[in-house]
Amino acid sequence: MHGYGPTPQQQTTPRPSPGTLTTVRVILVTVTVLSCGLLGWVAMLRLAFVTRRPRDWVLLAVVIALNAALFGFIMDTPDNPEDMSDAAALFMMVWIVALLAGVITYYLYVEIRHYSALGSPAPYTAPGHPAPLPYQQHQQHQHQRRQQGQHPPHQQQSPQPNPYTVRTPPPTPAPAPQRLDQVRAELDELSDYLRKEGEGR
Repeated sequence: MHGYGPTPQQQTTPRPSPGTLTTVRVILVTVTVLSCGLLGWVAMLRLAFVTRRPRDWVLLAVVIALNAALFGFIMDTPDNPEDMSDAAALFMMVWIVALLAGVITYYLYVEIRHYSALGSPAPYTAPGHPAPLPYQQHQQHQHQRRQQGQHPPHQQQSPQPNPYTVRTPPPTPAPAPQRLDQVRAELDELSDYLRKEGEGR
């Protein structure tokens, strides 16, 4: 049984901003084109560092070997272009175009796919429980409300007093009826009358 505590966070590589990625790609493609493919290994080196896959490291070595061979072939050609045979010129042109197209296409495709696969980080869930999809969350919420049989509470608003109404004083109680005094007076008269009758006898 494990107690509550801070959960360890996974170390993730921060994803560069889209503007930074676009700038780096433009620079590497421009360098590869302007160097006629001789610096295509720079783009492949970045790709190998980004993906860290053995296949990209092997392709980096292949591109370096092709660049070295192309550089040696260019150095063996005569300085005067007119002395170069048509076959040698065509072979060198095909070599350069194929190297440019292969390096640029593979670099852009793999790097864009790599960063697209990273996407946004998934919401945290408990180990062993996949994160629910938005539709599932909506269904769970509806199910819970149906089980509880409760609807969102409506706040009852108490009536607010009208500030423009004139407050009337509470009515004063009416004076007690004088029946009690009259009965008392009659009793006094009756008692006086009985007393006189008693004295007369």
